[in-house]
Amino acid sequence: MYKKIGIIGALGEEVEELKMSISDPVITKKAGMEFFEGKLNDKNVVVVKSGVGKINAAVCTQILIDTFEADLIINVGVAGSLRNEINIGDVVIATDVVNHDMDATGFGHPLGEVPNMDKTYFEVNEKLLSKAVEVCEKVNTDITAFKGRILSGDQFISDRAKKDWLIETFDGYCTEMEGVAIGQTAWLNDIDFLVVRAISDKADGSAEIDYNDFKEAAIEHIVKLIVELVKEV
Repeated sequence: MYKKIGIIGALGEEVEELKMSISDPVITKKAGMEFFEGKLNDKNVVVVKSGVGKINAAVCTQILIDTFEADLIINVGVAGSLRNEINIGDVVIATDVVNHDMDATGFGHPLGEVPNMDKTYFEVNEKLLSKAVEVCEKVNTDITAFKGRILSGDQFISDRAKKDWLIETFDGYCTEMEGVAIGQTAWLNDIDFLVVRAISDKADGSAEIDYNDFKEAAIEHIVKLIVELVKEV
């Protein structure tokens, strides 16, 4: 059982409903972020909007660990699908995360590997992963829950050629902009993490239309999952 769960979303709408679900929240402002601390389903949680990108996400994660003593970090949000079988509205729960725009190949490192870390993929605790998939399937019966690799980079992917390269190079299930920063920071601090993404677009030329049309429904699936999951971990 975890003592305190930190929940991070890059955008306000990704965590707004979770914030409103906290009983008697205490708000702490730090590094330009507002941390909402309180109870969610009788569990100690801290919910925060980190802002977009890996640096914001890493800073936010470290604050949750140092200031709030979170021992589990859950990252929620939307992402672009990298596989035909993963449709808009479906949920992907990370088995591991990788930094797709980390390129130190000139120094002999594989794509995605941070130099001097000897680690390319940051893995999710298998028991936690299984529980998240189980809960998602229980509360979101209208969609499919997938588990697989999630790719992160400081890029919004909307180009078909780039999408094809990501699939070929990393064999990912979806792509977004924060998950690996949270996974790497959690790994460095020896705590568990979970990255959950609802698919809002196909990471191709249709991204602008799909994202706006389906973001609200995608976030609803995430909220259902997290509200139930915190009761069971």
